[in-house]
Amino acid sequence: MTPKQRAEKSAQAMWSNDKAAKWHGMQLVGVDEGFATISLEVQSHHANGHGICHGGVTFTLADTAFAFACNSRNQATVAQHNSISYIGPAAVGDVLTATATQISLTGRSGVTDVVVENQNGETVALFRGASRAIRGILFDEESS
Repeated sequence: MTPKQRAEKSAQAMWSNDKAAKWHGMQLVGVDEGFATISLEVQSHHANGHGICHGGVTFTLADTAFAFACNSRNQATVAQHNSISYIGPAAVGDVLTATATQISLTGRSGVTDVVVENQNGETVALFRGASRAIRGILFDEESS
């Protein structure tokens, strides 16, 4: 199995159980080893009291891309801690794309950067997450 095939099967296994991402209206755009792209069209129910996309929604989008990148090797992996910097607002109707790239993986610990952009390529947020591999896998490779 190639790394890309493993990443795709890992993503399929995660996506099938990810009720939060689906509830928010996210779409899985693509995955590869240590990489994931997730998108979301900002709807009125995503807006805060200022009429722009709620920061928590942006964080959830970035965190979801982070999770798919971290779990792309079929090793159950969770977040240790994350941080986000909001660069600009997103409006209702914008399509946000979160692109996660794992920049470091040493033993069970990883660091992944996520860039959230709107449909015009303007940066909305920058996210960095630290991950930790735990026991378990996402799918049985021997029966695949």
